[in-house]
Amino acid sequence: MRAVLFERFGEPAEVLHVGELSAQEPGHNQVRVRMTLSPINPSDLMVVRGKYGRLPTLPATPGFEGVGVIDAVGPGFLKRLRGLRPGRRVAVLNGAGGNWRESVVISARQVVPLATDIADEQGAAFFVNPATVLAMTDVLGIKRGEWLLQTAAGSALGRMIIRLGKHHGFRTINVIRRHDGVEELRSLGADEIIATDQERVDDRVRQITQGAGVPYAIDAVGGEMGLAAVRSLGEGGRMLVYGTLSGEPIPLDPRVLMVGQKRIEGFWLSEWVKQQGIFTMLKLFRRIQGLLRAGVFTTPVEASYSIDQIQDAVRAAEKPARSGKILLRLG
Repeated sequence: MRAVLFERFGEPAEVLHVGELSAQEPGHNQVRVRMTLSPINPSDLMVVRGKYGRLPTLPATPGFEGVGVIDAVGPGFLKRLRGLRPGRRVAVLNGAGGNWRESVVISARQVVPLATDIADEQGAAFFVNPATVLAMTDVLGIKRGEWLLQTAAGSALGRMIIRLGKHHGFRTINVIRRHDGVEELRSLGADEIIATDQERVDDRVRQITQGAGVPYAIDAVGGEMGLAAVRSLGEGGRMLVYGTLSGEPIPLDPRVLMVGQKRIEGFWLSEWVKQQGIFTMLKLFRRIQGLLRAGVFTTPVEASYSIDQIQDAVRAAEKPARSGKILLRLG
């Protein structure tokens, strides 16, 4: 089978190429999935650059999620519990990476049968962003009417947060870099938008909240942006850090946390998943499918590329101001 491979860490367009791998047979409680589509996520490209929190042994294949069709099932009880059989279309949640290939062998715990009314393009991006959004908002315990501030609000995940806020009734303050993105986020239902090319985040937050600050924040950027989010917290405020898009640490004076008893915590989806039981995860999968149908977790797609166009695909995935996800066609 063909697969996207890299033998050294580096710039994705330079180190990724298509090669051949031997096909595998599924073992106990495993399935083999013929892959159809896989998105190119920032985390995938961080792995290729050698900057992710957990790195594979080289040579390796990227790809944390995707969609495909089961073509072989190994022995074990999980196939009966999960209703898995050849011909079943599934989302493939590969926490170790490796989905950018024509077929993958994976634990039956890591595939999710998809309803027929969910398109392949949505099934391909079924898990990473939707599960991160639900897990973080559950961890924070945001209630109806409360404020949540988020950085990187123009991202696919940021847009999901906005729509989930409208759906569940919590209010969002959304931080973006450029003012020209304001109207798009407003059309999604963003309650407040702060463009950092025109406003200071913490000053504007104090105006919005009448000096109280926000009870909750999530940050995917770090650096000065992350610091501005921390400064926007009110008394007893809590922030989850789930990304480092700037590549810079948050330059934090501890007194910012001490005054008002504020908290900063790290959130990493793969670590959170390890702490959940199978029935909790099955419930999460049902919630995601329901929110997909409701349009809350819809992922816009800008373009798809064949596996042979991998260099063009990763360049497109890092283009500023994209209108949606870039998908790899693997079938």
